Amino acid sequence: MCTAVTLKTDDFYFGRTLDNDFSYSEQVTVTPRNFSFSFRNGRAIENHFAIIGMAYVVQGYPLYYDAVNEKGLCVAGLNFVGNTVYFPPADGKDNIAQFELIPWLLSQCENVLQAKELLGRINITGEKFNSDLPVAQLHWLVSDKTRSVTVESVEGGLKVYDNPVGVLTNNPPFPVQMISLSNYMGLSPLPVRNRFSSSVKIEAYSRGMGAIGLPGDLSSQSRFIRAAFTKLNSVSEDNEKSSVGRFFHILGSVNQTKGCCELENGKHEITVYTSCCNADKGIYYYTTYNNRQITAVDMHRTDLDSKELITHTLIDCECINYVL
Repeated sequence: MCTAVTLKTDDFYFGRTLDNDFSYSEQVTVTPRNFSFSFRNGRAIENHFAIIGMAYVVQGYPLYYDAVNEKGLCVAGLNFVGNTVYFPPADGKDNIAQFELIPWLLSQCENVLQAKELLGRINITGEKFNSDLPVAQLHWLVSDKTRSVTVESVEGGLKVYDNPVGVLTNNPPFPVQMISLSNYMGLSPLPVRNRFSSSVKIEAYSRGMGAIGLPGDLSSQSRFIRAAFTKLNSVSEDNEKSSVGRFFHILGSVNQTKGCCELENGKHEITVYTSCCNADKGIYYYTTYNNRQITAVDMHRTDLDSKELITHTLIDCECINYVL
């Protein structure tokens, strides 16, 4: 399970939680402009926009979970199990394997409008990366500083939905997630006043009662509502530290703590990592379950004209600032 969010202050920010019961030893990965992407449809892209994001690098290839290119276009793939339908290769289409969609879009597109143009020609196939890795059932959040869309490959074909809240979780399909917001129209960050009855004197006994009814469970539908409410009502100064801090607080509202979501195999789902990327500056921030100190990787401090991937192993041990 996962949650992806966007945020616009002076700069544009994009990130997500990755919730799972295990890790593939993913790394912050910079794909420079001259790294060769070879796609399963036979096409290769030798020169492209530089990309930074979280990826599992296998056989020299970055399998991105979420990433941003140097133009500020962002994509994250989230589990969409049970609703995803991929299709066989089709004539007249750009046949793209599900693990190739992020590099396909980010290598070529500067913004969501250009991405939507490519998506109009795409057929997403269920081809495996290799025999050891399963086919991931995903849908995607594609964003820039002006708009977001949700991309779903379902039984009726490839659907691209405008996403006005800039939030995505897992199931149900995105149109159902949006409809569910109507159930929470009465929530507010403001103090409550008595609407129950004018004939009965009722007083608030606590701050924050305007948000009573905000779901607090860990289901994907509830996380969508909670993340959207927190994002749309949160405030901060517009500087970098305040914006990054605000972003991590938003995603902190949907973090999963070990033991609270037990799986059938006796393991527990946790928030493996949380990311926040300043898409304007190409700075990728992250925390992990075992290290809540924010770590930053700046793509522009690397050689973006290289042909080789640049990877950064995650710092995954708790960093505690002892003052005594």
